Amino acid sequence: METETQSSDKAHGGDRLRWWILGLLFFSTVLNYVDRQTLSLLATTVQADLKMSDMDYAGVVQGFLIAYTLAYLVVGRLTDRLGSKISLALFVGWWSIANMATGFVTNMSQLWAARFALGLGEAGNYTAAPKAVSEWFAPKERAIGVGVYTAGAMVGATISPPLIGWLALAHGWRAAFVVTGALGFVWLAAWLAIYRRSPPAPPEASEAAPSELQVWKLVVSDRRVWALVGARFLTDPVWYFYLFWFPKYLSDDRGMGLLLIAQLAWIVYLAADAGSLTGGFASGRLIKRGWAPDRARMAVMAGAALIAPLGAFISLSPAIGITLGLAGVVAFCHLVWQVNLTSLVVDQQPQPRVATAFGLIAAGSGLGGMLSTGLVGRLVSVADYHILFLVMACLYPLGLALAATAVIPRRGDAVAHV
Repeated sequence: METETQSSDKAHGGDRLRWWILGLLFFSTVLNYVDRQTLSLLATTVQADLKMSDMDYAGVVQGFLIAYTLAYLVVGRLTDRLGSKISLALFVGWWSIANMATGFVTNMSQLWAARFALGLGEAGNYTAAPKAVSEWFAPKERAIGVGVYTAGAMVGATISPPLIGWLALAHGWRAAFVVTGALGFVWLAAWLAIYRRSPPAPPEASEAAPSELQVWKLVVSDRRVWALVGARFLTDPVWYFYLFWFPKYLSDDRGMGLLLIAQLAWIVYLAADAGSLTGGFASGRLIKRGWAPDRARMAVMAGAALIAPLGAFISLSPAIGITLGLAGVVAFCHLVWQVNLTSLVVDQQPQPRVATAFGLIAAGSGLGGMLSTGLVGRLVSVADYHILFLVMACLYPLGLALAATAVIPRRGDAVAHV
């Protein structure tokens, strides 16, 4: 007799195809972060060649984040309408072309336009991937599915320093953008070749499809969505700071050269990689012990939010080894936090609108990053990095207080549709 677990697995694509799809989601996220990191790792070199100031660089980063934020309001709904296969193929192709175009820019305006285009495409990876996980994996496996593809971001960030450093030193900074962008088309060929079967239809697919207005009304009236929008608005600027500015801090404030940064900075992203897998595993273990999913996710998020403020000690300019270690702690905690927050969204929202809801929540991330990047650029120009590490340390406890309201039931709330 077929067990309930076996039946659930079959209903969610319980064969090897789903693991191949998850593997490709992992690699699309690797490429997403390699392409994103290329500019931050080569910032000093590109600035010198294009005669850009720190404020000019901040403006380019902010352009990326403006596009990234605005795109989330569109790509989530586009993902729900086209499905994860077609939408992700379009997103990866778009951002790969944008990254290659960066290698041909000759002034700041062209650089801004290329990174703006990159932001438009890269946002789609983070609406298509959670939708694919919700389609192909049973609820008991979703956290580890989110953890695996999220780990791709950290692998991308881990391999970026040595890969980009080598390409730039051996072939020039322009070649680094062209080569890394071209890798997206290798991934695209594999994705279209492997993803040949549609995912299992969710139970709600048999119901009448809601109109666009109904979908948006359901999403924007859900207080849980807005709680998580606020949580990401507060906490994701920490990650953007370490992603876009930490390599510059090591170069400008600590006097490290590009080669040394390439040799050492990967340690921070390896710690984040471990956090991604640990985050999915930890909440899954608590659920197996009988914890309710939302309580398990929040418990793990709380631990991360209370440990991440240790990054404040970087403001004391400790030895490079300690600095990298503290940055690694923050990166580890951020990915533990993000994996579980994403799993909350996938758990709480039905498949036909999970990407739409996630797009709105992720827009909070982009808005927070966009606003904080302008502030960081101004502070770096008139002061130093030390105060920034102190400010970043305060954001996770505030984000935790907001995220908790997404799982605390209130009188009159409807039963979650999962």
